Amino acid sequence: MSNSIFLARLIGPVLLVVGIAVFAHQRDFHDIAAEFLTSRALMFLSGFVLLPAGLAIMLAHNVWTADWRVLITILGWLTAIGGVLRLLAPQVVLRAGEGFLRLPRSTQVAAAIWVVIGLVLCFFGYLH
Repeated sequence: MSNSIFLARLIGPVLLVVGIAVFAHQRDFHDIAAEFLTSRALMFLSGFVLLPAGLAIMLAHNVWTADWRVLITILGWLTAIGGVLRLLAPQVVLRAGEGFLRLPRSTQVAAAIWVVIGLVLCFFGYLH
């Protein structure tokens, strides 16, 4: 099994389930995100987890092709960058997060993005 298929099978269901959960409990997830932004410990811990996870994806799958596999590469890079920002510039994450949460349908937009990417990865990981 290729790295692309393995990572699609791993990441796709996670994003799909998280997206569905956010749709089902929008108010709760909005509140969770707001609480997260106020916790320096959670900000650090998430950066500590996200950075190596993103680096692992980047090292195993740095594929810049014009097809679905680039989604995995982009997710790896965004995950690593998110980890770095949480560790080195938590105020940037705080401001961006607060701005995002002020948008009227921010939770729905995030959930929709996760569901779509999750479905695409599940399709290519399991059905294609």
